[in-house]
Amino acid sequence: MKAIYKGKVAELWEIGRTTPQPDWVKRAFQQHLICWMDEHVRILMAGLRPSVTTNLKIGATGTAGGGFAGYGMYVLGYPGDYLDVTNHRVISAKTFHKDYKLIDKGDCL
Repeated sequence: MKAIYKGKVAELWEIGRTTPQPDWVKRAFQQHLICWMDEHVRILMAGLRPSVTTNLKIGATGTAGGGFAGYGMYVLGYPGDYLDVTNHRVISAKTFHKDYKLIDKGDCL
């Protein structure tokens, strides 16, 4: 799904075992970037549309930034939360409804 966040389009997935999965979510599961662990998902944020700038912001710098890429790379998400792949974050449903505006399929940007 797409939504507007801070004036820009963001791609999101509502986390859930039965919620619709966009192609990028399906690929992330196939590549083990997202995996179910009991009743939550573990997300390797550095692997989702990696960019050096974003990875530096979230602390996944690896040897390029002189740090260790193992810290802060995984995020947990629970059913009902939203994975915002554009902004590399998991948010609650409350935050989604407060800060994001869902784009209808008929809307043109």
